[in-house]
Amino acid sequence: MADNSLTIFMYPWFAMGHLIPYLHTANKLAARGHRVFLVVPPKTLSNLEKSNLHPDFIKLIPLPLPHVEGLPPHIDSSTEIPIHLQPLLRYAMDLTEPTVESLLQEIKPHFTFSDMMCWVPFLAHRLGIKAIHYAPVSPASMGFLLSERPSMESHMNNPPGFPPSIKLYKHVIRRLEVFDSEKEVGSGLTIKQRLRTSICESDAIGFKTCRETEGPYIEYIENNFKKPVLLAGPIVPKSPSSFLEEKWERWLDKFRPKSVIYCAFGSEAILQKDQFQELVLGLERSGHPFFAALKPPFGSDTVEEALPEGLKERTQEKGVVYGGWVQQQLILKHPSVGCFVTHGGYASLWEGLVSACQLVVLPHVGEHYIQAKVLSAHLKVGVEVEKGDEDGLFTKEGVNEAIRAVMEVDNEIGKEVKRNHDKLRDFLLSKGLGDSYIHGFVQKMRSLLE
Repeated sequence: MADNSLTIFMYPWFAMGHLIPYLHTANKLAARGHRVFLVVPPKTLSNLEKSNLHPDFIKLIPLPLPHVEGLPPHIDSSTEIPIHLQPLLRYAMDLTEPTVESLLQEIKPHFTFSDMMCWVPFLAHRLGIKAIHYAPVSPASMGFLLSERPSMESHMNNPPGFPPSIKLYKHVIRRLEVFDSEKEVGSGLTIKQRLRTSICESDAIGFKTCRETEGPYIEYIENNFKKPVLLAGPIVPKSPSSFLEEKWERWLDKFRPKSVIYCAFGSEAILQKDQFQELVLGLERSGHPFFAALKPPFGSDTVEEALPEGLKERTQEKGVVYGGWVQQQLILKHPSVGCFVTHGGYASLWEGLVSACQLVVLPHVGEHYIQAKVLSAHLKVGVEVEKGDEDGLFTKEGVNEAIRAVMEVDNEIGKEVKRNHDKLRDFLLSKGLGDSYIHGFVQKMRSLLE
């Protein structure tokens, strides 16, 4: 290892949408000879090890969580619990502070990277370590969610000075008021306070994005938080070396190029049963073959038992609704897949952006809505499914209309988003872009040590 290499300690929130971007960044840093210690939930260790491209430079540290009353035993990540129990998981992670302090004293890193654990920057500074708040969400989401926003009664959406392309539904704004005001067990902090504390106490803010896609929102972060912003480049994970599972390969091979709709909502998004049924009925109504990888809706043990009556018989070999894990990147690369219907999670959006698929976004929770607006209103590379302003519900007709908008060859909206998407994809995949960004990221890190 080179004498000028850096040592980085990473402690992300224990959710796959946080752990995977941290590991992608660790791989980028390790490829340049830097040493990374990444804290992970014990039960995800074996899966994450498969994506560790530099095991000589990246050490995954499994960290068991102390038991917290009300949290089921042996739970160690947000994937395993409903959203209302997540505050207890944050409390359990807060209780690891003594263990983390011991690890930092032993490892003696130059930097800590963290997000939800707002005490990490305090701990790092006490030990003479620089702290970076490394965010797995978009700068637009962070800027919007953590700023002082107008109340619903003001008929305004955006915080003062915020780029103007974000207009949210009333039901989303109501949910964000809970994000702003609901104090959690243990810490006594709201999620907004927790994140703002982490940012304010850190030496810099890091994102896995690039200025060319989210420049106005990055500038807003710089102006409002008065912190250096470090950009690690776009989230373009290395293409898997494995092959697509044979049964899915065979199924997809039956269809003509760019005709299949692929729909996936990530590892945590769970729909109510009626909305689950509207979604799959909308996919059916599009007339295209479809492959939906979804978690069972609330109240159902399997996706099969939640399917609308007669759907399986009507779609037969033309539609698949699957409740297990699938190789998303490989499915998106398959020649027959032409449209990606996503919940708007940041990692999934990037996978969609570097694919040749048309994009449809059906946001699920707070930051998804903001990221969907960036995609549809700012970048104009996809179409968002319409929802009810007050109740947040979507219909099968709305799902079908969004899919048809991007899939019909003579649709003007579809033509525009395809042109914009093709241009952006070419840029994101351009040679040297990722190397240039990670080089600048490391240089800014070094400047923090001077």
